[in-house]
Amino acid sequence: MGNEVGSVTGGPAGAEGVTDALLAAVEDTVRAVVGAEVVPRWRRLADADITEKNGPHDLVTTADRIAEERLTEQLGALLPGSVVVGEEAVSADPALLGLLKGDDPVWVIDPVDGTSAFVRGDPGFSTLVTLVRGGQPLASWTYAPQLGLFATARRGHGACLDGKPLRTATDPRRLRVWISNPVFRTDDERASLARLADAGAELVPCLTSAGLGYLEVARGIADAVAFFWEAPWDHAAGLLLVTEAGGSSLTAAGEPFRVPGGNALPFTVARDEAAARRIMSTLLPDAEAVRR
Repeated sequence: MGNEVGSVTGGPAGAEGVTDALLAAVEDTVRAVVGAEVVPRWRRLADADITEKNGPHDLVTTADRIAEERLTEQLGALLPGSVVVGEEAVSADPALLGLLKGDDPVWVIDPVDGTSAFVRGDPGFSTLVTLVRGGQPLASWTYAPQLGLFATARRGHGACLDGKPLRTATDPRRLRVWISNPVFRTDDERASLARLADAGAELVPCLTSAGLGYLEVARGIADAVAFFWEAPWDHAAGLLLVTEAGGSSLTAAGEPFRVPGGNALPFTVARDEAAARRIMSTLLPDAEAVRR
């Protein structure tokens, strides 16, 4: 059986080998771990529970660490032969990113996406899990416990929010774009986003969770996300969620966004290909590749 995706839990397999039973088992696991290790710590963190990684806006908490440890253990048990690329584990050992280029199924985990929001007591945080193989996202799980939202996607089988199918927006006149937190932006990023605003886009700062920004696109509330970094745990789940809801991704090289990394930045994941090209051609007006 080895590392055949879906072979452990049985049940009908999808086009990429992810079974219905595995999809449900992972959802149960995520709900249980978050319910035990994240939710009880929300608005109850002590100073000793919070640590800066690369500055005051890049935080990690006890909830991040313990939830990732529990998810790593339990997801690995659901799919023997699989490996894990978690945000906190990679922070300690960047070489783990190389696992995304291997042949084994990989669980990509962001235990608390939007840690700063979590620390502030803001409900806008989520837990993101994606099953990836050969650089291809096969299934994803996005859970926002304090908002009561749980979204799943399976490659070739669509995306759902709380069991109901998701579809991206269809109004070509609107361009509502979620963008990164202002505190992280460089001068070049600010200039690019100013061009997008001047072109008529409504820019919504993503002050909480990147994963929730993707969910807004998948459910048709927003039309796109635009980002200037490519950490796989921030983007893998949302990439599959929006794509399966009918959307499209585009990088500065005019190519789809790839999970293993090495993408030309910035990039967008949008409601459709036309919106993606409109955004990228505005962000990078001299880049011929994004207009093809």
